[in-house]
Amino acid sequence: MRLFDPHIHMTSRTTDDYEAMYAAGVRAVVEPSFWLGQPRTSPASFLDYFDALLGWEPFRAAQHGIAHHCTLALNPKEANDPRCVPVLDELPRYLVKDQVVAVGEIGYDSMTPAEDTALAAQLELAAAHELPALVHTPHRDKLAGLRRTLDVVRESALPVDHVLIDHLNETTVKEAKDSGCWLGFSVYPDTKMDEERMVAILRAYGPERVLVNSAADWGRSDPLKTRKVADLMLAEGFDEDDVDRVLWRNPVAFYGLSGRLTLDVTTTDATHEGNSILRGVPKDPGAPKDPGAPKDSDTPAGRPEASAVPGA
Repeated sequence: MRLFDPHIHMTSRTTDDYEAMYAAGVRAVVEPSFWLGQPRTSPASFLDYFDALLGWEPFRAAQHGIAHHCTLALNPKEANDPRCVPVLDELPRYLVKDQVVAVGEIGYDSMTPAEDTALAAQLELAAAHELPALVHTPHRDKLAGLRRTLDVVRESALPVDHVLIDHLNETTVKEAKDSGCWLGFSVYPDTKMDEERMVAILRAYGPERVLVNSAADWGRSDPLKTRKVADLMLAEGFDEDDVDRVLWRNPVAFYGLSGRLTLDVTTTDATHEGNSILRGVPKDPGAPKDPGAPKDSDTPAGRPEASAVPGA
């Protein structure tokens, strides 16, 4: 089974998560830029974050056999902070980067005039750069937020079939589907969607243009939710082609609209900016212990660390 998580915040996750995701079948991810939990105080903090999504995180993912792309934007929550809004002027030079496959997350948080302005401006940037857009629907007043989002989308130069409306649920799915946009669903342990509700929506509305993601971040979330949805789909009578369509071919088709999606994981250098991820190799549980091994080494006994560098 091959899986593509089209919305996951791996900056918030550990290396163990990458290992577990690969074991579960995840071979590709898209990481949207988002609010980090603490307010940024200047555009410079965005730029460092964007650089990490374009450099460090793809390196970290590739070390575990997973292709990593990102979407970049001023997120809806911080669109209300005048200290952050100037990042809109910096976005064009980032939107030409090969790893950027959409503009996002954009959309609404509190549905303020400032969010209206940021959404419209970034939809125009997506159109100008021939990129699709990933749109975040608000956590409150979801149906009103969806309708307001669709109004702004229709007024923009970006075709509706280049827009992915995310964080949908039972109250918003029909109008989103009727709009011609792609449909995104975030599956969480406690909030948003769960596996059972997701499978019920797939049964009611079909798998066309549906993307399922974990949206895993620094809060209570689960980076293996894509696999859990796939397993439940099979248990509930969907076939393997349905699973492959929803959890692989649909995200490939949507982000492929960018012309930049590359699913081959290329061999990476041993280090990135002087830092390594794979410190040594995993210990063989059956190997005899070496009583003479150094006690202050990060490397398993008897296994030289080819990728180690001073300070890593």
